[in-house]
Amino acid sequence: MRESEIDALARHLVEGLINRGLIKPKAEIDALVSCVVEMMSAHFEEDGRLEDEAERLAEQEVRKDPSLDRSRLRTLIKQRLAQKKGFPL
Repeated sequence: MRESEIDALARHLVEGLINRGLIKPKAEIDALVSCVVEMMSAHFEEDGRLEDEAERLAEQEVRKDPSLDRSRLRTLIKQRLAQKKGFPL
C-alpha cells in the first residue's frame, strides 16, 4: 500500500472509533493517526519480508520438484513463517 492509502485508512479507523464512542482520545487525533500509520507501515513491511522469503523458499522447492504448485506452496510457507514469528496475517 502507498503511504497516502495507509494514512487515509488510519485516519478513517481512528475517527470511526472516536465517532462511535469506542475510544476517548487523550491525545490529539493527528498524533493517534501517526501512531496507527507507524504500526500499519511496520506490519506491511514485515508482511513484504515474509512474502519475499516465502517466494525464495518456494522457488527452491519447485526447482527440486517442478510438479509443485508454486503459488500454493508460497502461501503455505508464508503461513508457517508467520506462525513461527507470531505474526498475524
